[in-house]
Amino acid sequence: MDKLIIKGNAKISGAVNVHGSKNSALPIIVSSLLSENTLKLSNVPNVVDVLNLIKLLKNYGVKIEYKKDKLKINPKKIKNLSADYDVVRKMRASILILGPLLSRFGDARISLPGGCAIGTRPIDIHLQGLTKLGANFEIQSGFVVGTVKSQLVGNKIKLPFPSVGATENILMASVLAKGETKISNAAREPEIEDLSNCLNKMGAKITGHGSKTIYVQGVTNLKKAEHEIISDRIVAGTYIIAALMLNSSLEIKNFNTIYLKSLINILKKMGAKLKVSKNSIKVLKGSKLKSTSLSTSPYPGFPSDLQAQLMSLMCLSDGKSKIKETIFENRFMHVPELNRLGAKITVEKDTATIIGNQTFKGAQVMASDLRASVSLVLAAMNASGQTTLNRVYHLDRGYENIEKTLGSLGVKIKRQKN
Repeated sequence: MDKLIIKGNAKISGAVNVHGSKNSALPIIVSSLLSENTLKLSNVPNVVDVLNLIKLLKNYGVKIEYKKDKLKINPKKIKNLSADYDVVRKMRASILILGPLLSRFGDARISLPGGCAIGTRPIDIHLQGLTKLGANFEIQSGFVVGTVKSQLVGNKIKLPFPSVGATENILMASVLAKGETKISNAAREPEIEDLSNCLNKMGAKITGHGSKTIYVQGVTNLKKAEHEIISDRIVAGTYIIAALMLNSSLEIKNFNTIYLKSLINILKKMGAKLKVSKNSIKVLKGSKLKSTSLSTSPYPGFPSDLQAQLMSLMCLSDGKSKIKETIFENRFMHVPELNRLGAKITVEKDTATIIGNQTFKGAQVMASDLRASVSLVLAAMNASGQTTLNRVYHLDRGYENIEKTLGSLGVKIKRQKN
């Protein structure tokens, strides 16, 4: 497994362009399975999760051309096979093929998914919603096996929790279902809006996306379309936090800043000097940061995907901060590794207490999941001495060549292959 060697006491400057959103690209690529016509996508991030999904769809007979950030998907001659564990275990997003396959073929068989080790993240909400549309499910030898008698039929579905993945799966399945589907307590994340906008370009009839209630009028078929994927708000937030931790001036460009309102509000409350425009943020030097407390929550609340990065920043801030994690029960796995670097963080149940004004020191650390690993990169850049980050493949799932990006900004960082 690759590792990153990071030299501390870094300073960064210049500008960084935010690449396409992983969490948007994955369901949108999957949505191509609903159609027999070509889907052309741009601003597609070159990250491992996307590459694994492309591999999975190719196994189904989908023809895919991938050049730079552009993807051309031709799903006309797809075959309905089992989605095997070897690919599915690498990312949870593969469960999203369930809805489209059931909708198009009337049956689907997919291995129970893997992904980040940040909690159970059960798929029961997905299955409950798809069952309301007329699907039947069994678990057989580690596989989810779904069948539909004739055709999926629209229904009123109220989610017990605004799950992003379940909203996406049910939304895609309902596009070709007969009649109207109403999804209540739906996830409101920008990535849901992006998926819906792409589906509408393909000929779907979706309204209410971005709100708690989504309506879908079923259609009989979809047409060819082109769509540009939104840029990654979590990657943007990561680089904003990096600049603040290193007390450096940096411009983060090419993303919709409205999607980071919760982070911007928290950072300003902490004392960050930010110049916010519609599609960019300039981090200014000289911010004196103080402690704060917050809870993660579904959009438009503070994203769980930025919790680990903000925790690294809180280690340097003045005073005692608290983070309550309400989305994933195991999302404090970075805490022992941050403590190895010199942090003083304690965890009790769902709340982490961070003692500020600490000094990071280089050490050997290990990544446990995608966002945890980038929080360690941020701490390592600030540390005295050298840090080795092991199991870097987690990073590659959501960040394009992070060592090249950070290197271009002035960080001494290199990848070492084992």
